[in-house]
Amino acid sequence: MRLTFLGAAKTVTGSCFWLEADNHNILIDCGMFQGHNKENQMNFEPFPFSPSDIDYILVTHAHIDHTGRIPKICKDGFKNKIICTKATYDLCTVMLPDSGFIQEQETEWKNRKLKREGKKKLEPLYTHQDAVDCLEYFSPINYYEEISLTEHIKIKFLDAGHLLGSAMIEMWVTENDKQTKIVFTGDIGNESLPLVNEPDVIEEADYLIMESTYGGRFHKEDEVGRIVKFLDNIRPVIEKGGNVVIPSFAVGRTQELIYDLKKYKDKHPNQVEFLEKVPVYVDSPLAISATEIFRKNAECFNEEARKYVLEGNHPLEFEGLKFTKTPEESMLLNETPGAKLILSASGMCEAGRIKHHLKYNLWRDDSVIVFVGYQAEGTLGRMIVDGVEKVKIYGQVVTVKSKIVSIQGYSGHADQNGLDKWVSHLKKKPRKIFLVHGETECQHALSEVLTNEMGHTVVIPEHGDRYEFDLFDAVQTTSYTDLRNKFVRLQLLAQIEILQDEADMLFSQIDQISLNDKSDEEIMALYQKLLEVEKELRKIKFNTIK
Repeated sequence: MRLTFLGAAKTVTGSCFWLEADNHNILIDCGMFQGHNKENQMNFEPFPFSPSDIDYILVTHAHIDHTGRIPKICKDGFKNKIICTKATYDLCTVMLPDSGFIQEQETEWKNRKLKREGKKKLEPLYTHQDAVDCLEYFSPINYYEEISLTEHIKIKFLDAGHLLGSAMIEMWVTENDKQTKIVFTGDIGNESLPLVNEPDVIEEADYLIMESTYGGRFHKEDEVGRIVKFLDNIRPVIEKGGNVVIPSFAVGRTQELIYDLKKYKDKHPNQVEFLEKVPVYVDSPLAISATEIFRKNAECFNEEARKYVLEGNHPLEFEGLKFTKTPEESMLLNETPGAKLILSASGMCEAGRIKHHLKYNLWRDDSVIVFVGYQAEGTLGRMIVDGVEKVKIYGQVVTVKSKIVSIQGYSGHADQNGLDKWVSHLKKKPRKIFLVHGETECQHALSEVLTNEMGHTVVIPEHGDRYEFDLFDAVQTTSYTDLRNKFVRLQLLAQIEILQDEADMLFSQIDQISLNDKSDEEIMALYQKLLEVEKELRKIKFNTIK
């Protein structure tokens, strides 16, 4: 039995693991790399196998970093079963075609530029139709239903508590009359998330492939604290007539925030009177479609949300909630006076309508931008959260004057405490725990806790690493070093481009400096930023020469 790490290895996106066992080839997830343009190029790399040779794809959940290359692999020759939960399938019916539409749009935009330069046109990763076509291979199953993939491989999906339909995968592989159990956690949910159940626990596994997105971080807000912090930060803005802009993942985070707002309005009407006449806009066609799918899959809700449904009071509906479907309706939001809440995708501010709302609101000191989800390194959202003073949106420099707020309590991922707690339910230590789906710093922080405090053996695999598994140990074998080197090279180029953008912004500010209108503190702050950029560039130069 062999496992190869083809994504989400020392990075957060591109989840994809290739298992070879019992003369069969199985992929666990087939996700898209997301983030900086250079890292996105990994999506176009050929798979290190023939797609037609893959017998099954097992999908943990519908987020694009776990499903986004499914249309590509089907386009390239895969024609077998894709197994997931029913809710995951339902979400994929809108998410994957939407992704295909985005691929076509972005390629068309790039090709207009290439045509002017006399260069060769590009082909999209896949089209809207490619995504529609791949849906015929999906085969939904129920939670806790034991399925035999082959005579010697069984699987079961458990609730991961991360997103509607999200799953952990238990897998039992029998070789030489000995059974080995492997667990793929997918994304482990943050406890007490709105709408969904808490993650199921697993008591035993020989090998654990575990996410580590927030392995070095701690969520500061609990269930009550997150909505209170949200309301406390938007109240003064709304009372001044400003806008609240929320970059929100169209699937999951948007619906959770709608539910939290509704629940708090129902329970504490006197504390939210300032919201009574303020419209809440969901400005994302995908979010609108996904919300309808959530409504149709209420059996996946937690007990509290199901109670709302049984009482005829749907948890995803309240007075003042509006959905903007057309681009014209979206544009009017920035032309209409008066306070408003705008939930718009994408959650990391890399594409979609949110970029227009940021362009019109970031420079306003009477607005607030509220981040309620993970911001990957290199994304526009991460730059804003990290405190940049200027950003470039659609080629235009925008000064950041609005208030920036980050509420980690809405994260769909368990933090370090939640991950430790989940692992503590294992009654028998796995032979190895493989940490995936995380930035290096977070992975090392979690590894240290799991190793030093809990006594586990932890591995942090590289992109392209391969391991031979048996009942006794997992040993690294010949890896795909070409894949690893390509990935590292693109990450390096991405980091250089990020630093170049930061340097350009700083130089732009310095060009405008006048000793008469800049304080000593402001000039010193700019100087410190220049030193930081210089330090990073020196580090890259040193590592390159070495």
